[in-house]
Amino acid sequence: MAATADSNCIAIAGPGAWGIALANALARGGRRVLLWGRDPQAIAAMQKTRASAHLPGVILHETVTPTPELGALAEAGTVLIVVPAQNLREVALKLAPVLRAGVPVVSCAKGIERGSGLMMNEVLAQCLGANPPAVLSGPSFANDVARGLPTAVTLAAKDAGRAKALAATLSAPGFRLYHSVDVIGVEIGGAAKNVLAIAAGIVAGRQLGESAKAALITRGFAELARLGRALGGRTETLMGLSGLGDLILTCGTAQSRNYSLGLALGRGADVAQAAGAKLAEGAYTASVLVELAHAHKIEMPIAASVDAVLAGRLSIDAAMEALLARPQRAEA
Repeated sequence: MAATADSNCIAIAGPGAWGIALANALARGGRRVLLWGRDPQAIAAMQKTRASAHLPGVILHETVTPTPELGALAEAGTVLIVVPAQNLREVALKLAPVLRAGVPVVSCAKGIERGSGLMMNEVLAQCLGANPPAVLSGPSFANDVARGLPTAVTLAAKDAGRAKALAATLSAPGFRLYHSVDVIGVEIGGAAKNVLAIAAGIVAGRQLGESAKAALITRGFAELARLGRALGGRTETLMGLSGLGDLILTCGTAQSRNYSLGLALGRGADVAQAAGAKLAEGAYTASVLVELAHAHKIEMPIAASVDAVLAGRLSIDAAMEALLARPQRAEA
């Protein structure tokens, strides 16, 4: 283990598209970046070509060092875990014996752990008790960030000073971070919007029109906000980048894997065909999100319909019919 952590060195665990995009953004901000992956062959190819199939056309910045050596991450002053939500625990446990105590660890996943129902910051707290957890979320596509296009996201940690310091550490030209202490609000926004984006994709796939899509996004946000407030999230957070902002982005384009999944379902593909080889976090989050809503007596009919369609309990037509047949009520 390194004698001291280097505050200018940031480690990224996860060399997928989002990990590479963040690595390049942070490198443009003057940081030295260690990009760790567990596949030695893939990392060796990245070291040689400075490129990855995850983000075609993107070349790694000169201060980004791909490495298959987990121990190399010991010198980092900040660690970002950039893996799917359901793999976060596994990677965090691998990091536990390597990281220096006190080094903050940031989850960049948007989801809820299946089985435990834990948020990402709670998983980090369980696995890395000596390392303060934080979460990074907001409206951001990997291609945009990798290319240096203007992007703004939210960094949340329970300690205000740590949140502010991390936001400053991770900000870079074209990559603006706002800081928050509302960890639960930020997490719920990121998790729920993925499920709702599947619904938006279904609406588009069925060619139900822009009016239906606008209604879906608006009522979907109402569901997200109800659950977020019930769990202690702040209204201003839910209305911000990591809530409404991320929902608008994810529900509007096929760049979103969740929207693309819904689009394929709406066009008639079955769940397996629609998923293909691409990971859509919302498909894994839907059931646990609905369970969480039920536990807190919160109505989330759109999210519940997505869960039922993904699980094969309802057809898309039956789900739409049930939603449209719900009793009339005041919008508030």
